[in-house]
Amino acid sequence: MLQVVIFTIVVIPALAFAARQYMHIRQNILLGKDEDLSDHKPQRWRNMLLFALGQRKMFKRFIPAILHFFIYTAFLITQVELIEIFADGFTGRHRVFASSLGGFYTFVINFIEILSLLALFATVIFLIRRNILHVRRFEKPEMEGWPKLDANLILFGEILLIIGIFSMNGADVLLQNLEPQHYPETGRLLISDALGPVLFGGLSANALEFVEQFGWWLHLLVVLGFLNYLPISKHLHLLLAFPNSYFARLTPPGKMENMPEVMNEVKSMMDPEAAFAEAPAEEELPTFGANDVFSLSWKNILEAYTCTECGRCTDECPANQTGKKLSPRHIVMAVRDRAEEVGKKLRSGDKQYIREDLRAEADKLTKENFDDGRSLFDYIEREELHACTTCMACVEACPVLIRPLEVILEMRRYEILMESAGPSDWLPLFNSIENSGSAWAMSQPRDAWVQE
Repeated sequence: MLQVVIFTIVVIPALAFAARQYMHIRQNILLGKDEDLSDHKPQRWRNMLLFALGQRKMFKRFIPAILHFFIYTAFLITQVELIEIFADGFTGRHRVFASSLGGFYTFVINFIEILSLLALFATVIFLIRRNILHVRRFEKPEMEGWPKLDANLILFGEILLIIGIFSMNGADVLLQNLEPQHYPETGRLLISDALGPVLFGGLSANALEFVEQFGWWLHLLVVLGFLNYLPISKHLHLLLAFPNSYFARLTPPGKMENMPEVMNEVKSMMDPEAAFAEAPAEEELPTFGANDVFSLSWKNILEAYTCTECGRCTDECPANQTGKKLSPRHIVMAVRDRAEEVGKKLRSGDKQYIREDLRAEADKLTKENFDDGRSLFDYIEREELHACTTCMACVEACPVLIRPLEVILEMRRYEILMESAGPSDWLPLFNSIENSGSAWAMSQPRDAWVQE
């Protein structure tokens, strides 16, 4: 009975706190503009199964992919055993499913143990790659400090989880012989049957019970800690890769979205009546592009939270390879950091963040009246935006279907169309297009050859 009380006291607050954090992330994602991505459902389900569950793009680099697959699969399948831990915790019993499932239960536990052993091997390799071999894409400037620590923490957490599993199972197989009335038969466990006697064979029944409970609680606490840690970690992609791949854009990667306001201007030149019939006049001038998370799509912010920080986008970026400052990974990470900052300020309700011209009439702080004097340009340098060649290498490389280019294009559009700014060497191009309709400064009109 005491264990049930302690279990409940630990689990319920941990789940409640985690739910609160995930709600905050949802609020941050919805800071972006509305966008309907609910069409073509069969294709969207296919994308989710192929790219989130099947990790299709990961296998372009086979060795890291197979190691990642070991950890990923072990993490998913291990949660089957977590279901039993919850059932045991709330009922005060031990291995409640062992007797009813019989041979299938033995198969599942063996499968979990084999995957856990493979995950341990992969985890050690990943720690070596990050901290000893120093793989180039993990050594970029944006990976200094917390991102590097975050990657290592989750790997050490994986090791703790595996220790918990084998401590629990290893002691349990010995206790099944000593106290069969309290420890139901699990069947032959290929790894624990061999490992248990080696590690714990000389221990008394009381010591074995302690080890078994230690492993049980360690498994539970690591999972609860992981659940609460995910919202501040890049490993949130374990959950968000699924909705992100489902809501992925189905247009070809190289297609750039036209701005409706600009299209209406073009239509007005071709057919003024038709253009203005489609686009009713607005009271305020439209905003072109994006300078903050509010003017990006909610999908762009979802992508930012889904980013695995694997660096494949930056590794493939030709601008980055030639020494330019652009890192597509940094662009995506900056969007997430800005969304976090804005979300925290909005939830604070502090009226100092209300736009100055609206403070007198505003009752509370909302995303419509928010202004803290900062924007995405405080996170992303203009030099980075200008270095992009729109080659789509980053889009092609991303294993979870993120499109960093969309953010770059939207910010460049804002810079050029709203601020009349941009690199000086772009100005002749703009002037030439405006004056002669040609990208090249030529003395003759572009359509002169037609007249001839």
